[in-house]
This record gives sequence, C-alpha cells and structure tokens, in this order.
Amino acid sequence: MGSGIATALIVSNMHVVLKEVNSQYLQKGIKAIEANVRSLVTRGKLTQDKANKALSVLKGTLDYSDFKDVDMVIEAVIENIPLKQKIFSEIEKVCPPHCILATNTSTIDLNLIGEKNSSQDRIIGAHFFSPAHVMPLLEIVRSDKTSAQAILDLITVGKSIKKVPVVVGNCTGFAVNRTFFPYSQGAHLLVHLGVDPFRIDRLISGFGLPMGPFQLQDLAGYGVFVAVWKEFADAFPDRVFQSSLIDLLIKNGRNGKNNGRGYYMYEKAGKPRPDPSVLPIIEESRRLTNVMPNGKPINVTDQEIVEMILFPVVNEACRVLDEGVVVQASDLDIASVLGMSFPSYRGGIVFWADLVGPKHVYSSLKKWSQAYGDFFKPSKYLEERATKGIPLSAPASSSLGSRSRM
Repeated sequence: MGSGIATALIVSNMHVVLKEVNSQYLQKGIKAIEANVRSLVTRGKLTQDKANKALSVLKGTLDYSDFKDVDMVIEAVIENIPLKQKIFSEIEKVCPPHCILATNTSTIDLNLIGEKNSSQDRIIGAHFFSPAHVMPLLEIVRSDKTSAQAILDLITVGKSIKKVPVVVGNCTGFAVNRTFFPYSQGAHLLVHLGVDPFRIDRLISGFGLPMGPFQLQDLAGYGVFVAVWKEFADAFPDRVFQSSLIDLLIKNGRNGKNNGRGYYMYEKAGKPRPDPSVLPIIEESRRLTNVMPNGKPINVTDQEIVEMILFPVVNEACRVLDEGVVVQASDLDIASVLGMSFPSYRGGIVFWADLVGPKHVYSSLKKWSQAYGDFFKPSKYLEERATKGIPLSAPASSSLGSRSRM
C-alpha cells in the first residue's frame, strides 16, 4: 500500500521520502513504485517525461534524518497497534510542529494509535484504497482531537493528487470498511447455511460488483481477512459470524491468489476457476459450525441470496448514519461506489436501499434474524425509518434520536 500512496504523490509532483526498516525492503518498495509509474505510462495515463520527473522527486531512506522538514507523514505499515504506536511516537519527536501525522489504517481507532502522543490534534486518518495510485477515494478520518486545520490540509492534499476526499468520524472500520464488514460475514453465514459459495459470487457479480465476496477474499489474502475480522469481532461481537473456514483453508495450504489456491484456482494465464477441491473443506467447517436448521441446507432464491448479502450492509450503513460517522447519506453513497466498487448505476448503498424500500429491507432482516440469529437483527435507525416511512437518506432529526457527534 505504501508504494501505491507514494506513487499517487510523486505523479502529482509532491516530493516523497520513503522510509523502510532495511535496504532490502527499501529497494523492493522503490522498485514497486517504478513499476507503478511504468504501468501508468504504458496505459497512457502519464507521459515518459512526467514519469521521469515523478521518479526524480522520490528519495529512499533508512532513518528519520530527512523528516525534520516534512509537512506530512503517512504511516502505512501492517495493522499492528503496538507497531503503529511506536512509529507515531518516533515521528512526533523528529517532525516539525506543523507536520500532519497521518495513518493509512483501514480499521484501527485513531485514539488507540495516537494514545502515546502528546500532539493528538495532528493525528488523522488518510485511508487510501488499494491500489492507492488508481482508486479515487481518500477516506479522511478525524478523531474528536483532530484539528480543523489538519482536516483542511489533508483535503487539499487529496484534491491535489486527484482523489475524492470524504471526511468521516473515528470508529473501528471508519465509514467504508465498517459499512461493508457484514458483506463477507453474510457470505460466510450463507455458506454455512448450505449455500454454494460460487453461486453467491456469480449472483453478486451479476448484481454489478466487480467480484463476489469469496473471490475478493482470495484477492486480498486470508491474512488481511483474519486481521480485519479480529478488529470487528472485538468492536462488534454481536454482529460477527464465527466459523473455522479461513483457518481450515490456511491449514490446507491455501491463501487465495497469493499462492494460487483459494476458493478459486489461479494460473498465470486465464481467469480464476472455481476449485471443487475446496468443497470438502467447506463441508468440514459447516460440520464444526453446525448452524443449518435441522442439519439441512436452506432453500433460497437468487434474489434472497443477494439481499441476504447486501441488506446487512444497509443495516450497518444505518448505524454509521445514526452515530454521525458520516454527515450525510450521500457521503456514504460516494464512498461505497469509489471505495468498494458498489455499482455506480445503482447510485450508492443508501440510495439503492431507498429505491428497494426501507420497509422491505427491515421486514426481511427481521424475518431472517428470527430464523438465523442476531447477525440480521435490524438497527433502531432502520426500524424507526421503515415504520415511519422516512427515507434512510433523509437528514437526521431529533425526533429520530440521532446520536450524531459531528
């Protein structure tokens, strides 16, 4: 991710100092940036002259000596809280007082990352989406301690590198990943209720997303899924579906596209192909989890499968709106399209839900929660709006009990 962020900055003529822990990783990072730039030239997005100029403003380093004059630092290490805290303590000591201290974390609460820092008003989330030099969304995360100036400065940076900035509040997963964490959860629950994973992927692709949840997990790698799952399990234990499937896949030597074997088979040439040899592993996980009613697979239509995957996402979007993590529903619509590739012709996750009808979303979730558990339990925000006939996208009012912290 760091190489993608650096690429986005240098092609917009911003000087970048890339720090790594050793020369091997540093050279690997620089080569990744060079490959990104070459790809932009090949695709006609950048001229060779501009590519050469972009690479000329990139510098690699193994220490913080070049950080004494920087205006912004973007940390992009793995999702490890102690490591991020250590880095933020180090950069606070060497960077100038005006320097923005940004993290690219996708899920971790900013207050945890910055709890050992004295100048928490400078700490802000700069969540890029992978690949960072291609995806247009920049999710700017502000805690209750982040200064208005830091927010404005990061918005300016975002626009300068041709990103669409959306300012959101601080919570586990922030706006986009929190809204969409039930997406993979619902898919896993359906599989353990007896639904074929490849059927799910086909239907979700048919709905308009680039790929289904299981192919997406293969693409991201199972380590990412496990790390993110743990954050959400700690924050929202009542809404996380527990199963052994990912552990069993890893135990059987699968790690998705990273090693060519996941739910799908990956070869150098050609499209991913469903791997039938994964089905016995899924059966073992079903046996261990044991959530099928009377031990038999559920009978669901294609439309029900799509709704059982996406209505929990709508439900979480309602919680995000109710808590004031985003100011308005349109921010979430933009973020869902630009960050999670929700089909643009459907208008965004909240816009689509209003077209489907809050009453239908609510009644469906209520029915499924009674049959399959609290994962589907409708939020208070959704219940209130569905029963009163108010669109989910309508501005919050005191009569709806909004707990906005904006």
